[in-house]
Amino acid sequence: MFLSQFESMAHLVITPPSTNQTFQFFSSCSGAHLGNFRHITQEQRFLSVWHPKTPYSNCSELGRTKFRLCKSKYKTIQLANSRLRNQEHRRRKRWSRNLLVESKSSLSLDKVEEKEVIEGVGSDSYYDAIVIGSGIGGLVAATQLAVKGARVLVLEKYVIPGGSSGFYERDGYTFDVGSSVMFGFSDKGNLNLITQALEAVGCEMQVIPDPSTVHFHLPNNLSVQVHREYNNFIKEMISTFPHEKDGIIKFYSECWKSLEEPIYLFGQFFQKPLECLTLAYYLPQNAGDIARKFIKDPQLLSFIDAECFIVSTVNALQTPMINASMVLCDRHYGGINYPVGGVGGIAKSLAKGLVDKGSNILYKANVTNIILDHGKAVGVRLSDGRELFAKSIISNATRWDTFGKLLKGKDLPKEEENFQKVYVKAPSFLSIHLGVKAEVLPPDTDCHHFVLESDWKMLEEPYGSIFLSIPTVLDPSLAPEGRHILHIFTTSSIDDWKGLTLKEYEAKKERVADEIIGRLENKLFSGLKSSIVFKEVGTPKTHRRYLARDSGTYGPMPRKIPKGLLGMPFNTTAIDGLYCVGDSCFPGQGVIAVAFSGVMCAHRVAADIGLEKKSPVLDAALLRLLRWLRTLA
Repeated sequence: MFLSQFESMAHLVITPPSTNQTFQFFSSCSGAHLGNFRHITQEQRFLSVWHPKTPYSNCSELGRTKFRLCKSKYKTIQLANSRLRNQEHRRRKRWSRNLLVESKSSLSLDKVEEKEVIEGVGSDSYYDAIVIGSGIGGLVAATQLAVKGARVLVLEKYVIPGGSSGFYERDGYTFDVGSSVMFGFSDKGNLNLITQALEAVGCEMQVIPDPSTVHFHLPNNLSVQVHREYNNFIKEMISTFPHEKDGIIKFYSECWKSLEEPIYLFGQFFQKPLECLTLAYYLPQNAGDIARKFIKDPQLLSFIDAECFIVSTVNALQTPMINASMVLCDRHYGGINYPVGGVGGIAKSLAKGLVDKGSNILYKANVTNIILDHGKAVGVRLSDGRELFAKSIISNATRWDTFGKLLKGKDLPKEEENFQKVYVKAPSFLSIHLGVKAEVLPPDTDCHHFVLESDWKMLEEPYGSIFLSIPTVLDPSLAPEGRHILHIFTTSSIDDWKGLTLKEYEAKKERVADEIIGRLENKLFSGLKSSIVFKEVGTPKTHRRYLARDSGTYGPMPRKIPKGLLGMPFNTTAIDGLYCVGDSCFPGQGVIAVAFSGVMCAHRVAADIGLEKKSPVLDAALLRLLRWLRTLA
């Protein structure tokens, strides 16, 4: 029998402090040993308590220190100088509290710093999986595992979930942190992974179909609108490049062939491992190589480069065919569907579904280290000193952050050395969020635009091309009445923002943003500058800080022309018990890609911890084959 609430005074037995001292805590009535102060640093100690299976009673007051014991075998408990206030309210409240006790030369209860955490999340809890980060990949992995019966804890550094697919609110506006182009929301096919992930945890979101994916404004006055209907898009392409009719049809048909089969098979990775061998045909191919088999026109090839650049921040020759096909086909098959209320609703819904399935997500939980025990990942350490443990650790951080920071001081596994030889960190972005007067936009303005004014060579250069989303074209509720949101992206390196004083930094933000807005004013929206009523500018430093991504990077980028996805690592790592998920895992960047990575990761972890059946012999053979294929990159 456990005590649901044990509120009595206790006797604190203390000996002179030292670095390795343990302070013992005894019951005042029975003398039973209840817990210890474990020294963390010279300034901090935690109190954790073990309580027996029989209740204590008739405890007398021997001091002013009071504690509360909750329903669990182990629980971090609270110290305070006076009686708990408003006990009935605290009894109803869902939150439990971990309190950090500060001391210098001797134990003192004078200073207490409180931290709210979700009930049931304590340093003595043990999980099937801990997920570091709540990006879409991490949340999909977590929810898929929770559905399979796993007990999962997601740790998020920020105050809301979503990472690059999060949101923030200012002055009545709801801004998407990252892209507003949302794939994966259809009701058909194998790529509606967001729909499937939400349905798995009993969630559903209303969406607004986008009649077009993107409107390209390119050199030589080339204007191409990517229609939702595939036949309409092909007709427009043929009307623009009539001499390349056969090549256009063959190239985009090849995209369809290279998409559904490999994605489906990877979804069956652990159920049908032998069939996955057919992936060997698709993995080594790039979109640019295939395009050049059918197309000769340099401007059309440059257009395909721009199509791929939106996906991967590199040209078609460096974009794996599978990645390109995810976008070039699903935009017509499933279509672009914007979630009502903004992109941030996806992560919020997944987080809610995770909790509904009995697992937890903890915010303001900054993971600083992955704990290894004899080479196996067994837990994580937070910035406040707490340690949490699990059978498996899943990192939704980039591989540079995972192995360079969370495992700092550890030898880099050979597998990761090989990855970093093939891939480098892609540049970050300068992002500009604007609130503008609605009348500045012409009627029937498209939601998404890609602008490259004069020179194809500027496509991959910093600030060379501009991606613009206007989500209020689809969902006016995101902005005050009579206003629109403009979300502007352009590539930018963090090196371009180093060595500046705060004054220089702020001045540069304004100058660069003004130049970008001026280009859009000249190309698309006359009078744009004078219509601005709200402006927020984010640099690579901003993205590094809030998204916890090394250098604010968008993701991995091949050092040279890659052999398709051969060099892209899967979810497993060379460290037992440690898995990775997100855009630095197969199949790479993009909403569908990271969601797919999450599904794969959940299958892998579930199989490894015994929640899902697997064929050990075939499974091991296939993994060895895939690792060998990676060496060919």
